[in-house]
Amino acid sequence: MIGVRFALYGVLGGLFGLSAFSLYGLRAGERASALALRPWLVAGAVLGLLLSAVALALLAAAMMGTPPWPVDRDAVGMLLDQPGIGTAWKLRVAALAVAALTALFTARRGLCLLVIGLASGVSLATLAWTGHGAMNEGTVGWVHLAADILHLVAAGAWTGALLGLLLLVARPAHRVDATHLALSHRALHRFGTVGTIVVATLVVTGIINAWLLVGPDNIAALGATLYGRLLLAKLALFALMLGLAALNRFRLTPQFEASIAASDHHGALGALRRSLGAETGCIITILALIAWLGTLEPPAP
Repeated sequence: MIGVRFALYGVLGGLFGLSAFSLYGLRAGERASALALRPWLVAGAVLGLLLSAVALALLAAAMMGTPPWPVDRDAVGMLLDQPGIGTAWKLRVAALAVAALTALFTARRGLCLLVIGLASGVSLATLAWTGHGAMNEGTVGWVHLAADILHLVAAGAWTGALLGLLLLVARPAHRVDATHLALSHRALHRFGTVGTIVVATLVVTGIINAWLLVGPDNIAALGATLYGRLLLAKLALFALMLGLAALNRFRLTPQFEASIAASDHHGALGALRRSLGAETGCIITILALIAWLGTLEPPAP
């Protein structure tokens, strides 16, 4: 179940973030040559549908205490009838179907990318109903759920943008020309601006979630529980990501721009690749920790 949750976070976050990155990071005439959008987006939507089906079967088996195979159809039906999890799952499947069909026919036009981005964003948001964000009721419950949704969307925006940037800077040398270098630099610069909003959203919603899941009275004892140790590891990796993002924005991206002007981009491009690779490794590990944390009982106040 942890593995499937991790895969869903990565796939749906990447699908949403890559479609959004293609909208704000690239111009209309650049998307076809810069990124192979159609196969990435179609594969992400289809894989999201398959993973959602597996996750539903595993969750039904866990709730009923039965083996995951063969699939207990009665348990699945009962789960789908629930207004929270069941409705969220149906909405996710519908949104992913829209994203897949739209990407299959065209994924380069701005309007189509907007549809894919909205649909994948909705599918990503539905994951909040399978985690701790749906544990509270009343006003607190709605605040927690909204914070969890915004946290998921912001994390997805970062995940997909890193995928898009890696695809740009990792292009083979024989396919890199002056035009590609210029659009890569512009995409890095634009993500720097969007990244500020993403980081602010993650920090604010993370504080809200921590307050509701841990509480100020339990902070000192975080290291005494598995949940607390995993949360501390997640925070340490997030701090490392912030440092790498700052390095990219304020040092490596300007160096890359200067190297393009000097027609000597190889060293600066290599540094960007290593930094973005490290940042991607951090976010992959964070998503794995989030998937694990979602299966544990938090020390809620």
